[in-house]
Amino acid sequence: MFKPIPVAIGLRYLRAKRRNGFISFISLASILGIAIGVAALITTLAVMSGFQREIRDRMLQMAAHATVTASGEAMENWQLAISEARKDPRVAGAAPYIETQALLSGTRKQGALIRGVDPVEEGKVSVLAEKMVQGSLGDLTPGSFNIVLGRELAVWIGAGVGDKVLVLTDVRATPMGAVKQMKRFTVSGIFEAGYQEYDKGLAVVNIQDAQRLMRMGDGVTGVRLRMHDMDQAWNVARDLALRLKGPYLVSDWTRDNANMFRALKLEKTMMAILLSLIIAMGAFNLVSSQVMLVTDKQADIAILRTLGLTPRGVMQVFMVQGSLIGLIGTVSGVIGGIVLTLNLEHILRAIERVFDVQLMPEDVYYITGLPTQLEPSDITIIAVVALVMAFLATLYPAWRAARTAPAEALRYE
Repeated sequence: MFKPIPVAIGLRYLRAKRRNGFISFISLASILGIAIGVAALITTLAVMSGFQREIRDRMLQMAAHATVTASGEAMENWQLAISEARKDPRVAGAAPYIETQALLSGTRKQGALIRGVDPVEEGKVSVLAEKMVQGSLGDLTPGSFNIVLGRELAVWIGAGVGDKVLVLTDVRATPMGAVKQMKRFTVSGIFEAGYQEYDKGLAVVNIQDAQRLMRMGDGVTGVRLRMHDMDQAWNVARDLALRLKGPYLVSDWTRDNANMFRALKLEKTMMAILLSLIIAMGAFNLVSSQVMLVTDKQADIAILRTLGLTPRGVMQVFMVQGSLIGLIGTVSGVIGGIVLTLNLEHILRAIERVFDVQLMPEDVYYITGLPTQLEPSDITIIAVVALVMAFLATLYPAWRAARTAPAEALRYE
């Protein structure tokens, strides 16, 4: 009894059993359309966020959060850089490294990134030692000229543990002419990171062997850093470079992989826009049901106008009724989408058992499960968009109801 008149009448229309069953069916269809669209959008974005998180985590297991490198050919004072880095409470670990592109030759040839590391310090910036499937990272002793290959790289060049591979780095100009820098290494281990860029394109050697191969003396390419909070990587690396007081280059994981993360974000955005069309379809159904309801309630509208309800009040009646339909559909879709996302892995396994298929075989995909990550911000945006669409869908029918002339509507009643 304390509700405003338009709200009370709108709620009554929502609960009332309509004379025209087809109108009720269209209203139900609009609710289901909005709910299905919201649920599908929440689930899809959760899956895409899950895959993005999985790719990022696998990448960062082998890559540093940030690097500080010399602007010249080599960093000579890398011991000081590591000492300064370890004084920063934001830094979880620091280690020197050498990187260069090379051509690896076994039974076949393949280009790869050669990374020289200190096996003892490497565990502070990556989990390479945990990813070894054959051999051990500790076999990379100074002077042994052992090499550890990614699993796909080893298969591609036809090399296994104990085999010899020829590493050709570049060509240097000498008084005797152009000389190729090459060295024969022994494969001592194979790792599998679960990320193709490393499994097919990375080979690891001892940092002292890399110095001899590259003729760098005691210098290194730079220092790799791992943070307690990876979002602070750029600020920490920049502060370290400023403390070293020299021409240094700073990079972090977001800049090193900017193109990939930009592509993933674009893909997620486009998928959200396309799936929003399902919600739009539910909103169009809502327009149809509201227009038919207005036509069905012509006599009621005329009586309300005769009793003193203003055109604005009539408009509010149908806006309340239509908005409540959108609210029911949105809430149902949000609940359904969250429940579906949380049980998606079990649903996938059930489908595989029932149809005796493997949707994501291990020999084809690196990620064999279906990772999901519910983002509260995504759910909020989806719910707001659905509610806005439902509200906009009520404007034209409500405006049309407000224009109803009481005399014309009651003429044939």
